[in-house]
Amino acid sequence: MYATISNFLKKYLKQSTIFKYGFNISPMYRRSTGRINYISEDLLEAQVKIPITYKNKNYVGSIFGGSLFSATDPVFMIQLMNILGNDYVVWDKEASIKFKRPVKQDAYVDFIFSEDEIKQIQEQVKDEQEIDLIKEIKITNKDESVVFAEVSKTIYIADKTYYKNKRKKK
Repeated sequence: MYATISNFLKKYLKQSTIFKYGFNISPMYRRSTGRINYISEDLLEAQVKIPITYKNKNYVGSIFGGSLFSATDPVFMIQLMNILGNDYVVWDKEASIKFKRPVKQDAYVDFIFSEDEIKQIQEQVKDEQEIDLIKEIKITNKDESVVFAEVSKTIYIADKTYYKNKRKKK
């Protein structure tokens, strides 16, 4: 459903606009309390803000860990799906979070890919058919001087034809 809506909207809006507002109005993502603050035109950079509100405060007045984790969950995967295009299969495969300190203020996360990293992914998938990419991110305060948590994401990326043939064999 989301892909269909996105493809329709691409006729009228920039992909970065669809990405930002699609995330921010999606019921699943809204529940995380995270909001896409910024997305570059090429989708290589995104920033998420996790504001502290009554919706995500826990018993001790800090942001609930599940809100922090869920706000980071889908961003890399959707970024890569849109950057790489329809010739690739992209899935979140694994994730972990290490909490460093309670979050009693708005939190921020930067999701960044470089053009070189994207080229390397494409070359590696071309050679190996499927890869696991590990990305590390930090949940910080606005000026990045305080680290609240560290998140590790493993993203599965495969050539779509290879993936379909692999699934048929099972």
